[in-house]
Amino acid sequence: MDQEFSFGMDGRIEGYIEEDSEGETAEECDRRLLELIVTQYRQELLTVSDIAAKVSEVIILATQRVQPIPYHTSILSGQGWVEELLNGHPERIRTELAVHKHVFQALLNELRGGGLTDSKKVTLEEQLAIFLYTCVTGLSVRHVGERFQRSNGTISKYVFHSVLSYNPDNKY
Repeated sequence: MDQEFSFGMDGRIEGYIEEDSEGETAEECDRRLLELIVTQYRQELLTVSDIAAKVSEVIILATQRVQPIPYHTSILSGQGWVEELLNGHPERIRTELAVHKHVFQALLNELRGGGLTDSKKVTLEEQLAIFLYTCVTGLSVRHVGERFQRSNGTISKYVFHSVLSYNPDNKY
């Protein structure tokens, strides 16, 4: 049932009519109407509060920093794999890096003589293996990174930048 009302000049509620309100005084009728208004206001306030709570929850979830999931989780690191190649069957290093062990060692000596050294986190042996493995397999940086358990940036660095920076005569 629709109920229309307004406030009169004296502050009283006017226009409130209900079918079963016979015998009520104007004050009782006003009191019931005020209770109805307050109840409706509380319901609307709860609805607004629910919406505000949900919006706040979404904002909190959206702004929380997500914990990264490690990508390279293999037990065998790139350095471990290189050590396996160097200490394993002689044909294995040739199969994987296309050079015999003595050639790999000679290349390392040449690179060390040219001024290249271990980096903070990657040995020169692993750097050379990254370069050779990429040349032999033609795999993408991402695939080589998976083999060596290194980031794409690290692989790119040792495939392109370190090799290009080799200068045995210290020219340029």
